[in-house]
Amino acid sequence: MLHHISFAVHDPHHVAEVVAELWQGKVMPFPGHAGSFIALAMDSYGTAIEFLPKGSVLKPRLSGESSDWASEPTPTGYTATHVNMAVPISETEIYQIAKREGWYAVRSGRQGLLELIEFWIENEIMLELMPPNLMESYQTVVQPDSLKALFNLA
Repeated sequence: MLHHISFAVHDPHHVAEVVAELWQGKVMPFPGHAGSFIALAMDSYGTAIEFLPKGSVLKPRLSGESSDWASEPTPTGYTATHVNMAVPISETEIYQIAKREGWYAVRSGRQGLLELIEFWIENEIMLELMPPNLMESYQTVVQPDSLKALFNLA
């Protein structure tokens, strides 16, 4: 089970507020990382997304200590990193939020298995949103027996 993920964005506070709105959750500063904020789903799993200033990277400390945050002088835009997440709001509400923010959002299929909403934070980072009306097909596809059959797993 995933509990949280981090993304580096241009406006961490604003992006955290928008994601908290999608979840109907809360936002708070992320402790120990200046300029960073965390969107909390306020669910029983502790689901959250941390948003750090663009250019933030996580680097290992080879001395055996905990990893350390650093900043890259020339941050990149697009990334393969994304997250699929359930939201309690409707497709209509998702599109209204995207329009208000000037961010791209589109309903998209995944090889005929399921549909989701691609919601592009700052038009650079994709969240795959699953509003209630799209969750049933997702839940069907991700059940162990369905995955075994789909991928010929023993």
